Amino acid sequence: MELRHLRYFVAVAEELHFSRAAERLHIAQPAVSEQIRKLEAELGVRLLNRTKRSVSLTDAGAALLAEARRVLQQVEVARFALQEVRDGSAGRLRVGYTPASLPASVPWALQSVAASMRNLRTVMEPGFAHELIAAVRNERLDAAIVTLPGPTTGLRTTQLGFERTVAAVPAGHRHAAQPAVRLQNVAPERIVVLPREANRPFYDAALAACQKAGLSPSLVETPGTCVEPALLAVAVGAGVALLPESVADRYSARGVRFVAIEGEQPVVATAAVTRRDSTHLPTAAFVRALSRADGERVHASRKARTQGSVAA
Repeated sequence: MELRHLRYFVAVAEELHFSRAAERLHIAQPAVSEQIRKLEAELGVRLLNRTKRSVSLTDAGAALLAEARRVLQQVEVARFALQEVRDGSAGRLRVGYTPASLPASVPWALQSVAASMRNLRTVMEPGFAHELIAAVRNERLDAAIVTLPGPTTGLRTTQLGFERTVAAVPAGHRHAAQPAVRLQNVAPERIVVLPREANRPFYDAALAACQKAGLSPSLVETPGTCVEPALLAVAVGAGVALLPESVADRYSARGVRFVAIEGEQPVVATAAVTRRDSTHLPTAAFVRALSRADGERVHASRKARTQGSVAA
């Protein structure tokens, strides 16, 4: 059994899809299928149930997944220790991010990497997305968490999912107690937004959604990349803010309530951007942890939908 067999198996087991696993591993899909078959032949057990529509773990596959993750993590720790001796930069991970869009998988992945690389020092740098991408390209950052599309040609992008939209409304607003509200019921008011440079894809998607709905709201633009001025503007009655849903997970402000947007709404993709030629071990471990977190999120979502269907 080779380490690459375990890496291929873990990717397929987490994605539950051979093509997505191949994309994650940056190799051809037939090569992944062939190596999984060889691993099953060597072990003498079936690890995956395959149909034309789905892939699932067998009991043996589930048992191997836990052990394979442990082995690969220990290998990573050993490689990190050696590289840290050879190259002082191995002990640092520099990650750029846009404050208005930071998926929950990012803090989780950073914690996972820090737990396996005890001497790792993580540096978080906020900024505008296009500046962060340029910093990755110029090797001033190891990774950047941004929304797409962006100027990522020649760089590696690892998609982290999609950001839906929430409305931030004053606590006394007529929609504050509702679980969700339609865009048409919010956008006729003054809309508080971060400047376009802070999150171009989300800004453009929000305006496009309003235009598609036949709305032309007045915009109140707050300065800089920080979310706090926008929330303060909402609290004092300057308008209702349209923000990426991850803001509601990370921020709370007195006098402000977050309400989900239902129906058609702005949705943007988020991704981790890294250099294609990077051999930096903490960066590689961070990207793998992000992919694992996204795989677990998808699995939990599918499980919830399945349980809901059974209950119905």
